[in-house]
Amino acid sequence: MPEAWHYPADEVDVARLVRQARSGGQALRPLGSGHSSSALVATDGALVSLDRLSGVVSTDPHRGLATVLPGTGLADLGSALAEAGLGLENFGDVDYQAIAGAIATGTHGTGRDLGNLSSMLVGGRLVSGTGEVVRFGTESDDSDSDDSLLRAVQVSLGSLGFLTSLTLQVRPAYELRRTNWMTHIDWVLEHYAELVASNRNMDFYWYPRSDLAQVRMLNEPGQEPDLLPPGRLKRDETGPSYEIIPNRREIPFEEMEYMIPLDTGLEAFRQVRQRVRERHRDRVGWRVLVRTIAPDRGMLSTANGRPTMTIALLHNATLPYRDYFSDMEPLLRGFEGRPHWGKKHSATAERLAPLYPEWEEFGRWRRELDPDGVFLNDHLRALLIGTPSSPSASAAEIWKER
Repeated sequence: MPEAWHYPADEVDVARLVRQARSGGQALRPLGSGHSSSALVATDGALVSLDRLSGVVSTDPHRGLATVLPGTGLADLGSALAEAGLGLENFGDVDYQAIAGAIATGTHGTGRDLGNLSSMLVGGRLVSGTGEVVRFGTESDDSDSDDSLLRAVQVSLGSLGFLTSLTLQVRPAYELRRTNWMTHIDWVLEHYAELVASNRNMDFYWYPRSDLAQVRMLNEPGQEPDLLPPGRLKRDETGPSYEIIPNRREIPFEEMEYMIPLDTGLEAFRQVRQRVRERHRDRVGWRVLVRTIAPDRGMLSTANGRPTMTIALLHNATLPYRDYFSDMEPLLRGFEGRPHWGKKHSATAERLAPLYPEWEEFGRWRRELDPDGVFLNDHLRALLIGTPSSPSASAAEIWKER
């Protein structure tokens, strides 16, 4: 349990809180919407909510830029940008998150040519662990600086500082048509490459008990593909992108998701399917979600440097998940899988470091911006630092049943 909660009203308040925490040897963790199920915000120190730092500060349609505050919810951001005739290139599966948290954890949607949300970040400001305001990317005062700090901030897990302003690459507002089809999983696997190539956004759910799949296709009106799944059309609607892409999630669920190189992703899914059917089908009635992400350059982005397929195991939160997830995780790791930072996994620094080419460079930025570890908790120490011999005990906490 945190010993204190803070709700700063502006960047000055944030900097003051950080300086006080540093001088008092206290830890601080940023609190977003709470959508993530990993232990990123767990602390005995203080939680800092940026809910009061919310809204769109400015837009530049000619350059395709928007400056927003970190506590802005994705749903609110979508509608606010639409009023200015602008839109985000993509959304995740839901829009409950605050923009800073979505970026910091590598939240993603789906689309072969669409990056995760963090790839939209092109500049901004953060308060470092020393209480200083640091500008990066397009907001940097140093016109000759490279983009190393920007690429570190793009997925930072809140370990580099508190984001207080974000400059996003945006596009003109647009509409999408969504069609959801129920069909058999074998048809999806046979036509998967064409489905990915011919749709702006495409993903599918596989239902273990029935062996059916729900194929979800989103395209700008008039650009729909000729290839349509055989079966039942479950949903067909057109509207603003920020309303059409996200889905509602009414039932609490646990989730583990791994990012696999796209060229081996289909084989990984086939093995997931086989194992679920052989070992877990009698207890697992929830779905497996498969999506794609374009490669990007964020140092800790799960799509860093490679076209990516994501495989997510969803499980009803009222049921035990430990045996299921812990059995499936080694299979996904075997395909060079990178775990989603905001979802259940048991990876620690020793296992993660070889998966990220710029792991050491990110660590250098973390030590420079937060030399006293103000922003660390046990979970982040296990993820980013690890131990010489064995994973931190806190990593095991991830697998505790509720």
